[in-house]
Amino acid sequence: MLPGLPTSSVLTPSKLPDDALEVGRILDAWGVKGWVKILPHSTDPAALFSAKSWFLQVPEAKFRPGFAAFTGTVSLQVEESKIHSGTVVAKFTGLDDRNLAEALRGARIFLARSGFPAASTDEYYWVDLIGLNVVNREGVNLGCVRDLMATGPHSVLCVEYTSTQDDGIAITAERMIPFVSVYVDAVDIAGKRIAVDWQADY
Repeated sequence: MLPGLPTSSVLTPSKLPDDALEVGRILDAWGVKGWVKILPHSTDPAALFSAKSWFLQVPEAKFRPGFAAFTGTVSLQVEESKIHSGTVVAKFTGLDDRNLAEALRGARIFLARSGFPAASTDEYYWVDLIGLNVVNREGVNLGCVRDLMATGPHSVLCVEYTSTQDDGIAITAERMIPFVSVYVDAVDIAGKRIAVDWQADY
């Protein structure tokens, strides 16, 4: 632990929940009273705002070489989290010093999936869509959702599939499908399937 960091009241050594998902990382300190600036992995940070306890893990070396604030996994109690001027910021209970907030820069934020607030009708968390198979109206399998991408007005499904080149060699390729009702017929989370009005040669 970083010298001077009040671990008993701020950073509690913890076990990562079995259903934990990485939802963002700490970018930097914000202000002078211990607040931190967050980079969420989703355009909708509702899960961050609803969780009263966050789990942190050490950042990858490329993001923060020499990170020394803690080791393993720790949990923190969230006093307040909000959007301020387009940025997500948060204040942890007991962390009131900018230097201590800076020490957490780069830390990865995890939440238990079971604690996410229920999504509204026809709304989905990105993490629940990753890994689903995409099939069109003709029953053609278009691939598997590898990721989603925010493009402003809507999100786009990044669908990974196997393509055969002219020389017969199979390669991994990707197609983009707008995640809008015009093209998406149905989403079946339990069945791990997304039905779309989209052709393989688009």
